[in-house]
Amino acid sequence: MRWNLRLTAANKGIWKASELQRNLAEHGLVISAGKMSGLWSGQPVSLKLEDLDVICVVLGCEIGDLLIPEPGKVNRPGQEETGRVAVGSGTTAPAVVPKRRDGRSLPPA
Repeated sequence: MRWNLRLTAANKGIWKASELQRNLAEHGLVISAGKMSGLWSGQPVSLKLEDLDVICVVLGCEIGDLLIPEPGKVNRPGQEETGRVAVGSGTTAPAVVPKRRDGRSLPPA
């Protein structure tokens, strides 16, 4: 999911986080400056559903305006993760070579 608060607020004429923060407080949702900054500039780690309701009321929007699905980021069974190599995916891992702790070399194999 992609968090779309800033664009949704801009579409409603709210251009500053502090302005949205004041509007939310008027509706009973008091948010600290730090949490407001996180909501405004990034993707929240957690958000209560009740808080989401207040945000939607203040912005006059639907939940779909704030949370944009990104199905392309979901890995499906049998699909490799981006940037990772799955175990057993046909690639060979580098050989592990044991080393002695005393610094001496091992006999030839």
